[in-house]
Amino acid sequence: MKNLSPKVSVIVTFYKKSDYIKETLNSILNQTYKNFELIFVYDDEDKNDLLYVKELLQRFKKKKIIINKKNLGVAKSRNKALKHCKGTFISFIDADDIWKKNKLQFQINFMIKNNVIFSFTSYVVINEENKIIKSRIVPRFTNYKNLVKTNFIGLSTVIFRKSIHSKVKFPQLKTQEDFALWLLLVRQGIKLVPINQKLSFWRKTDNSLSSNTFQKIKDAFTLFYKLENKNFILSIFSVITISYNKILKNI
Repeated sequence: MKNLSPKVSVIVTFYKKSDYIKETLNSILNQTYKNFELIFVYDDEDKNDLLYVKELLQRFKKKKIIINKKNLGVAKSRNKALKHCKGTFISFIDADDIWKKNKLQFQINFMIKNNVIFSFTSYVVINEENKIIKSRIVPRFTNYKNLVKTNFIGLSTVIFRKSIHSKVKFPQLKTQEDFALWLLLVRQGIKLVPINQKLSFWRKTDNSLSSNTFQKIKDAFTLFYKLENKNFILSIFSVITISYNKILKNI
C-alpha cells in the first residue's frame, strides 16, 4: 500500500483571512488521506494575525511556514511555496475555502489509477456564513477552445504531479493568475482532466480581490494581450466573452 499513498504537498497562502483560516486548516487536518505536508505562506505586512495562525499550524506535523516581510500577492507567494514542495503530488487550497474529508483520497486514487498528471473537480459555492449558493460542475473534457472562454477550474480543486513542477509558475497578476497558468499548461500540451465530483467548497466573499470586477477585467486584458499574445481587438473580445460567461454562471 505504500506506493498507493505518495506524499501530497498542500499550498495555502494567507492574507487577511483570519475569520476563515481555522475552518480551512481543519478541513486539511481532517482528510482521510494522511500523507501530506503543509506549505503555508503568510503574505501580509500586518503581523497581527501571525501568532493566531502559528497556534493553528502547531497541529500539523509536517509543515513549512514562509513569512513574507510584505504583501507579495498570491502569484509570487504560491511560486515561493512551490520551491519547497517535496510531495509527489501538489495541491492548493485558498485560505477561506474548505475541502470535503475524502478530497485528497478520492482525487489521488483517481489520478494514480488513470495515470493522470493534472486534475480538477466540481465544487460547491458557499457564502460567508457557509450557506450553499450553487454548484459548479466541470465540463466532460478540457481543451484550449472551451477553457479560454471561461475559467471553470477552481484553484482549490487542483492537484498535479510534481513531474510538471518546472512548468508551473503563476504569472504576476493580482487576479486571473490561476486562469493564466491553466491556459499556459494547455498550450504546452498538458492534459487537464476534469473529475465530476464536488470535493471542495469555494467561498464567495464581498471584499476579496476575486470579487473586484474592475481588477479582474484589467487583469483579463493583460492575460490575453500580453500572455496569450492576442492582438488588441481579440483581447477585448476575449475579455467580453469571459465576462459574459461569468455573468451567466452567476445567474
